[in-house]
Amino acid sequence: MAFVVTDNCIQCKYMDCVAVCPVDCFHEGPNFLVIDPVECIDCTLCEPECPAQAIFKAEDVPEEYQDYIGINAELAQHWPTVTEKAPPLPTAEEWDGRPNKREWLVVEESVRWAK
Repeated sequence: MAFVVTDNCIQCKYMDCVAVCPVDCFHEGPNFLVIDPVECIDCTLCEPECPAQAIFKAEDVPEEYQDYIGINAELAQHWPTVTEKAPPLPTAEEWDGRPNKREWLVVEESVRWAK
């Protein structure tokens, strides 16, 4: 099972997880990261590195974040792979820990998926 990036990454986009990923399975959008479930080798390195605690093993994703399993899979097909750590978004500290951030997830219009 792959790992999944969930709600708390939105508007934060800490990238400590990217720095430790041995297979480059992270993909970057405007204000969120996702994990490609096909590329993820379940190495467990990313989960403890996430300052926002937004990464879960797919089978451990809390009920309220189950839709992020599909969101990660879909957006990974459209967003570019990211392989190097960059600074978090300037709003990271302000947004870290806020609940229900999905409405702020920025997805380009070319990506067709059900919100």
